[in-house]
Amino acid sequence: MGRLEEGELYHYAPSKVAAILFAALFGISTVAHIYQSWIHQRRKAWFMTAFLVGALFEVVGYAARILSANDPKARNPFIIQTLLILLAPALMAATIYMILGRIILLTSGERFALIRRTWLTKIFVLGDVLSFVAQGIGGGMLSNNNGTIQEQIDRQKLGKNIILVGLWIQIIFFGLFLLVAILFQFRGRHHFKKLPAGLGWEKHMYTLYAVSALILVRSLFRVAEYIQGVDGFLYSHEVFLYIFDALLIFGAMAAMNVVHPADIARLLKEKDSYSSLSEMERLGSTADVAYRA
Repeated sequence: MGRLEEGELYHYAPSKVAAILFAALFGISTVAHIYQSWIHQRRKAWFMTAFLVGALFEVVGYAARILSANDPKARNPFIIQTLLILLAPALMAATIYMILGRIILLTSGERFALIRRTWLTKIFVLGDVLSFVAQGIGGGMLSNNNGTIQEQIDRQKLGKNIILVGLWIQIIFFGLFLLVAILFQFRGRHHFKKLPAGLGWEKHMYTLYAVSALILVRSLFRVAEYIQGVDGFLYSHEVFLYIFDALLIFGAMAAMNVVHPADIARLLKEKDSYSSLSEMERLGSTADVAYRA
């Protein structure tokens, strides 16, 4: 595959069919998430807002990719789809960090977490913000075609490096987050056995692992893609974008449709409503720590 010529934005003819397919899939999942987060549940899950914005980024990104397939040399659709598809997972990650904090609260297991629940969300969301900003700045520099040819080359090289910094920040924080989550579950294993079987925290924990792993693999793919550059094998073959980005992120969204985090908000509300020991005993609890406000 040769280098891109002046005016060319793709090494290939973008697939309109693939773009339509994923725009539709992301659209269906996003509508379902909006319903599950803000309409269906008895207690609204406002902590899902960042995730929903990321989901909308995916929908608009692939809609722009449809337009880009119609006119592969048009810069605006190309820029929109590049930036939104790149940035969407960073927004979703912010919500994933918040989910662990709520699981810790639901299980009354803060003493088993390496980082206090109140600090856990702040630390990881801060890392996520740094990642988002770096990727946004880098992506903006890549899409800027002002100046001489040499100035554009230099700016794009710097933009690529800034994106890589943002992606590495995301990967490092995700890795640390998964370590904190795994150790929390391991250290509290005896405590968690005493919790009511109907509490349902485990399914949310394992969904959190699955979604985190999917986003992490996608970020590693993006790192490899940007290291190779626009003339590299990964960037110059469209199939990799759909396998290692679109499909993985859709899988993450679909998994959370099936085991939706808004259910945690409902469980926390129900937990607070149990005020008598007899009610807790009826549910099979052997300790009241699971329902302490």
